[in-house]
Amino acid sequence: MAPSTPLLTVRGSEGLYMVNGPPHFTESTVFPRVNIISVTNKGLLHSFDLPKAVCLEFSPKNTVLATWQPYTTSKDGTAGIPNLQLYDVKTGTCLKSFIQKKTQNWCPSWSEDETLCARNVNNEVHFFENNNFNTIANKLHLQKINDFVLSPGHQPYKVAVYVPGSKGAPSFVRLYQYPNFAGPHAALANKSFFKADKVTMLWNKKATAVLVIASTDVDKTGASYYGEQTLHYIATNGESAVVQLPKNGPIYDVVWNSSSTEFCAVYGFMPAKATIFNLRCDPVFDFGTGPRNAAYYSPHGHILVLAGFGNLRGQMEVWDVKNYKLISKPVASDSTYFAWCPDGEHILTATCAPRLRVNNGYKIWHYTGSILHKYDVPSNAELWQVSWQPFLDGVFPAKTITYQAVPSEVPSEEPKVATAYRPPALRNKPITNSKLHEEEPPQNMKSQSGNDKPLSKTALKNQRKHEAKKAAKQEARSDKSPDLAPTPAPQSTPRNTISQSISGDPEIDKKIKNLKKKLKAIEQLKEQAATGKQLEKNQLEKIQKETALLQELEDLELGI
Repeated sequence: MAPSTPLLTVRGSEGLYMVNGPPHFTESTVFPRVNIISVTNKGLLHSFDLPKAVCLEFSPKNTVLATWQPYTTSKDGTAGIPNLQLYDVKTGTCLKSFIQKKTQNWCPSWSEDETLCARNVNNEVHFFENNNFNTIANKLHLQKINDFVLSPGHQPYKVAVYVPGSKGAPSFVRLYQYPNFAGPHAALANKSFFKADKVTMLWNKKATAVLVIASTDVDKTGASYYGEQTLHYIATNGESAVVQLPKNGPIYDVVWNSSSTEFCAVYGFMPAKATIFNLRCDPVFDFGTGPRNAAYYSPHGHILVLAGFGNLRGQMEVWDVKNYKLISKPVASDSTYFAWCPDGEHILTATCAPRLRVNNGYKIWHYTGSILHKYDVPSNAELWQVSWQPFLDGVFPAKTITYQAVPSEVPSEEPKVATAYRPPALRNKPITNSKLHEEEPPQNMKSQSGNDKPLSKTALKNQRKHEAKKAAKQEARSDKSPDLAPTPAPQSTPRNTISQSISGDPEIDKKIKNLKKKLKAIEQLKEQAATGKQLEKNQLEKIQKETALLQELEDLELGI
């Protein structure tokens, strides 16, 4: 039986209603107030009198509804009433009430089968089994526990806990397997680190590893207003590592692929880099630089969207991560929300209040860049929330990726390209291509990170001889070709012949890479000088070093 089309729930100043998913996009049902509604027959199941409730959350199997309202105390100082309620969705009865003062981590965490539920209480994590909240089945006690995350999947359950550092002691994250919490060696893995005021812990789908983003509120070096971030990898087998990010700057987003074998990180000062890493924390593919601060894998893990939202203009890059091929580059301007449809084909972007109170609305895209449906909220109304109807994994099978845009009745919106201001004195002169930042193209890193075994000295020597012979052949072939332009400056030949060489020695490769960067910068300075731009003294000195750099580069390539 084919799965039903996912519904879209829309909440705003116009009320709460549902919209049929692609390809119809017709309004399904309107609800005058927030209640528990059956999606299948649109019937009212239960209604609760909770006028101050501001947070709602269903358990994974939709058997328990958790509600939270701000905690208040009376003027005489007596304790307030419990503000966290857990309701049985089937009967509507209140299973348990707790006092939860903070909004942060207010909702209990369930395992996917709801066999286990946990919540943080002071210095302990309390565990409940089979939704029996009257009896605490187990406790995990650590001094000053700040946060915890349950692993996805089924038994054996695992939990990651974070304890912030104090009085010169480092912060640490530990992994445990439920219910083995006692004893000094009960932890599956432990990773300690300094420079961490808060952390974000991300389990992969198979619950074999955790990524930890450690953040500080203040960057003491003054390089970033947003503090300093580091990325750590912790596996349940005890292995741990610091993920080395090639570019300095903040870490905007980290996301696991559903295969649990790789993850993508978006990091670095703008324009930001995006890189896919394997479980050894080696780079697999580098997407280069661009205006991006978020990454989203499709439910099946075969498509990755890199996007720049917030203070960026909404550029999206849709990639086929099996072949590392770009599918489309649509632009969703002013978007504050992004979500993949459970079918893995459609994308939802929305502009919601209070983040933005103008131009509210949502769009449904196909991943090839076509807008299939668009809804703009009237100017006197607001859109607060939009979300897809959830489905279990495997309901929608993965389909073959297509690169041609699907047809759509909604006209495409071509973004207006703003031209740079040119003063009157330069408007009749040729335009010189100058950029604030050097853009880096995508690069496949498998050839560099895939060498599991280091080459022997003999193999390295043979490899260098082979590359030198290949370079000589290319040089001879270019000299014999009559159709080519006159022979350029002598520095261009060795640069081209070594552009794809790898010595096998990481130190030598690093030196070669640095020399290429310097030569590229010299080439750009020469182009600027050719256009009539007056160079500084230090820039002229760089150009004079070109011959020496070329000789050093050639010596490194030939293994001298």
